[in-house]
Amino acid sequence: MSRMPFARSGSASRRCAWFGLALILAAPLAQAADGCTFALGRGWPPATENHGSAVEQLLAAKAAPRLSLTYLPQRGVESGLMLIAGEGEADWTVRHAVPNERVQSWSSSRSGGALQLRVEQEVDKEEAPIPQALAARVVSAWKRALTTMAPDDKPAEFHDKDQLLFLVDGIRVSGLRPDCGVGETLMEQAGLMTEAANESISKRERRWRALGESLDQLDAQLAQAGSAAAGE
Repeated sequence: MSRMPFARSGSASRRCAWFGLALILAAPLAQAADGCTFALGRGWPPATENHGSAVEQLLAAKAAPRLSLTYLPQRGVESGLMLIAGEGEADWTVRHAVPNERVQSWSSSRSGGALQLRVEQEVDKEEAPIPQALAARVVSAWKRALTTMAPDDKPAEFHDKDQLLFLVDGIRVSGLRPDCGVGETLMEQAGLMTEAANESISKRERRWRALGESLDQLDAQLAQAGSAAAGE
C-alpha cells in the first residue's frame, strides 16, 4: 500500500513517491510567528476541486471523517488519512486508504482526449481503533494549527506540484506540504497515525503515547505563536 509522505513503512516504490514531498520547500504565503512560512490557504486551489472531491469521496466511502488529509500527487496514486468518530464514547477509527489506480487520468481516443475521474474502483485500506479522547484531541489541535497556518483571508492558490488537502470539522486548508513549525509537527503526527493503522496492538500503543507527546509539543507551539501574535 502507498504510504503518506511522512510514514516510514510500506512498499519501497510507493514509499519513495510519498517521501518526495519532504523535499518540497513551501512558498512564503502565510508568515508564522517563528519565521517559517506555509504555502497553504483556505478552500480549494483553482482547478483542484473536482479531482480532490472525487478522491476524498472514494476513500471515505460512506464514512464522514472528522479529519481527513488527502495527498494529490502530480503523478502516481492518490492517498488519504482519516479519523472517523465512533458512537458515543467508543473508540474512533484511523484509516489509511489508497485507490487501486490513480483516480484522475487522461483518456485518449481518435477524436482527442479528456481527463476522467475513475471513481468506480476498489480501495485498499488499513484501519485501527484509536482512543476517543486522543482522537478528539487531534481534531481540536489540528483545527487550531490550520487556523494559524492559513488565516481566513488567505485563499488557497494553485501550485503545479504535489498538494495536500486538509479537512477538519469543516475547515478546509490546501497547498504544499509544510516542513517547519506547527506544520512539521502535524506531518509527524500524520505519520504516527498512518503507521498505527496497520500495526499490532503493542506497537500501536507506543504510537499513541508518541502522538500524545507530540500533541503536547503542538500545544506549546500554538501557545507561543498566539503570544507572539498578541505582542505584535
